[in-house]
Amino acid sequence: MQYAPTENQTLLRSPSQTIGAMVRGFKSSVTKRINTQRGRPGMPVWQRNYYERVIRNEKELSQVREYIMNNPLQWAMDEENPETESSSLF
Repeated sequence: MQYAPTENQTLLRSPSQTIGAMVRGFKSSVTKRINTQRGRPGMPVWQRNYYERVIRNEKELSQVREYIMNNPLQWAMDEENPETESSSLF
């Protein structure tokens, strides 16, 4: 069932309504806010692309949660991190 959009829904609604468009919009919005807070306009925040994954059971869900929690700890060693000397982006 479709409902008439409220004013807020209209402002936040993605024209194409694909997952890719929503992820792109989210990344863009977050990047602008992060770079504003850092005072570094135009700096990359995200690695390219994203990966969809179907989680089929509790074990996979647990593994994904662990990855999400632990992954930021690896950022300092990531070769795509623009703040490291080994970065190939800059």
